[in-house]
Amino acid sequence: MPIQIESADDPRVIDYLGLRDRGDRTGEEHFIAESELVVTRLISSEFTARSFLLSPSRYQRMRAVLDTTHVPAYVASREVMRQIAGFDVHRGVLASVNRRANPSLPDVLAGVRRVLVLEGSNDLENIGAVARSARALGFEALLLDPTCADPYSRRSVRVSMGELLHLQVVRCDRWPHALELLHDAGFETWALTPAAEARNLFDMAVPEKVALMAGAEGPGLTDAARRAARFEVRIPMHGGVDSLNLGHALAIAMAAVALPVA
Repeated sequence: MPIQIESADDPRVIDYLGLRDRGDRTGEEHFIAESELVVTRLISSEFTARSFLLSPSRYQRMRAVLDTTHVPAYVASREVMRQIAGFDVHRGVLASVNRRANPSLPDVLAGVRRVLVLEGSNDLENIGAVARSARALGFEALLLDPTCADPYSRRSVRVSMGELLHLQVVRCDRWPHALELLHDAGFETWALTPAAEARNLFDMAVPEKVALMAGAEGPGLTDAARRAARFEVRIPMHGGVDSLNLGHALAIAMAAVALPVA
């Protein structure tokens, strides 16, 4: 049964209080998912919701799937939701989600064949976009260096359409040492770069296990990461264009090495 919330002072909705002021900062124990589609993907993932906060109309739309979770579903008017979150939650659906422990990189690598590696990426929308592409193109894990932004920020999860919640995400504490663990697990590491001396991506023989590496827009991968990679690869481009948006470049590269769709 839904639990009616009449005031922003209700302690039961403290997880959602002041989201606007928090920006993209999340809690150590939980993060926020937003929108009907994202929360639906959440429910089918291995993450566990702590609670839901919905407008009355959105609760009615999602009632059947929410009831399967046995998690408190708080219902508030849009005005009360605005007072709680600090902005107009026009999608009318929020969820507070328990974080999961950072998985062991060797354990993750033992069961996957396609890995995406990001270094220095602080653009939350880029992280969300590449996670969505990774899922669509058969990549099973996302590795982040210690300087990458929180992938479970509200914006990243929303832009990913909830697909981040279905990827194995590992934040690597030791960098670029983690790349050697990829090599030990049988992966070829391909560093994406627009450098003219890099190999043409489309001329590469695709191995059984491959990890694509990319850096932040602008600076790209660090010299240390590039040196650690087995190969540097580039996307050939026309018209003197020197580079692509990170999300577009990775979508192209992931499609080039994607496993066949079963």
